[in-house]
Amino acid sequence: MNFRPIPLSVGAVALAAAVAAAPAPLSAQSNTGSVKIGAIVDMTGVYSRHGGPGVVEAVKKALEGFGGKVNGKPIEVVSADYQNKVDVTSGIARRWFDTEGVDMVIESTDSASALALFRLGEEKKRVIIGAGSATTGLTNAGCMPYGIHYVYDTYSLATGTGSAIVKEGGKNWFFITADYAFGHSLEADTSRVVVAGGGKVLGGVRAPLASTDFSSYLLQAQASKAQVIGLANAGGDFVNSVKQAGEFGITQGGQSLAAMLVFINDIKALGLQTAQGLKFTVGYYWDRDDASRAFAKKYFARMKAQPSMVQAGAYSATMHYLKGVQAVGSEDAQQVSDWMKAHHVDDFFAKDGVVRADGRMVHDMYLVEAKKPGESKNEWDLMKVLRTIPADEAFQPLSKSTCKLVKKD
Repeated sequence: MNFRPIPLSVGAVALAAAVAAAPAPLSAQSNTGSVKIGAIVDMTGVYSRHGGPGVVEAVKKALEGFGGKVNGKPIEVVSADYQNKVDVTSGIARRWFDTEGVDMVIESTDSASALALFRLGEEKKRVIIGAGSATTGLTNAGCMPYGIHYVYDTYSLATGTGSAIVKEGGKNWFFITADYAFGHSLEADTSRVVVAGGGKVLGGVRAPLASTDFSSYLLQAQASKAQVIGLANAGGDFVNSVKQAGEFGITQGGQSLAAMLVFINDIKALGLQTAQGLKFTVGYYWDRDDASRAFAKKYFARMKAQPSMVQAGAYSATMHYLKGVQAVGSEDAQQVSDWMKAHHVDDFFAKDGVVRADGRMVHDMYLVEAKKPGESKNEWDLMKVLRTIPADEAFQPLSKSTCKLVKKD
């Protein structure tokens, strides 16, 4: 078919010329003269204590540890508060990619926002590192070539804490669950562990994110007569639910609390008088060994607090990314993510950690217990390690992954 050109007016020609001359969006991998990292976090909300400004500072410390440059280019950090909203997350990240030349985004967001970031990262060909989100969806149906899930996930949390409680005789469970992707995933993974251990799930209730009043949910849990109340929530929601459980006399009545995602900042906020005896699973603890203490000392000097596993993981993940950029001589997402998967993580955070084909960074996890007040030697001496959970036990086997990047025999 032949097309006849349509004459353009002078105004239309001028407009076309202006559009052609305008800067193109930086949707392809950018080469802006710097390596730019975006840290998107909850600055003031329920997840701000274990993520928030502490993650931003951890990323900045990684840059300093790298000398501030890679391959002769300065390293820059931008940060933003995602306000616990998926649409805000997507809008910020899209602007970063399209107009600000951001090469990698590291998050300490909720799981729904992290899933949105992974989708956008695949579209824009950018590395996305999940440091604070937990859903296993990031390495199953939501996986993508440049997505890396670094610190923990709901499978590892359930494996560590759920298994320990079931083995101690906590067979009947009732869940109070954060009503979004993270909570749903954590409840499902923990339920799997409970049932596999010969236990039963008697019921559950879902609470909106950032709930301040857990009384109705706790009364339902109390009425269930379950031995164990599984708290499939985190951050401020976890702290509020534990405090209010104490007010209702839950544990005094014979029921126990299963803390499914806990951070050192939460134990500090609760105080050992309230938190003592809680068992939970972590990917890092500052007082674990000499290497973890050395990093914690430097972090504490800046933040006047010990790092959460998310904050420590953000430093480690950023360093691993920058090593990849240095090694391949480029910020190209495919090349860098391939390098990150081909080289082990061996630092204060993880020994012999491996980023698998599905993007899951597998490493040892730790079952810990909040100390009794009399056992604590200082204000941050809050936990003791009960057991190291080997990486191949802690995380979902690759053979069970539904990630499209995993080759099946």
